[in-house]
Amino acid sequence: MHYIQGTVFDEELQCTLAEICKFCGVSAELIHDMVNEGIMTPSGSSPLEWHFTPIEIKQVQTTVRLQHDLQINLPGCALALDLLDELEERRQLSRRKSY
Repeated sequence: MHYIQGTVFDEELQCTLAEICKFCGVSAELIHDMVNEGIMTPSGSSPLEWHFTPIEIKQVQTTVRLQHDLQINLPGCALALDLLDELEERRQLSRRKSY
């Protein structure tokens, strides 16, 4: 038997660098690399002041899966995330047009 674990986030939630690292099980170095690659844009002017949204938490989780499952590097993950976002936007637009 397999179990699926999920977490529900308040859309207003903001977490710090330490919190996103702990929650996603990643290093601060990976988060820094993701920010430098443009995968995420946290609020705050320095890593000590960074705050991340639930959307950015999902981006970290997706990036980790892409790296682990498909061995995609960070630039490739950035491209994949952009394409996934574009696909979702097109799906939403298509749903609105069909109503």
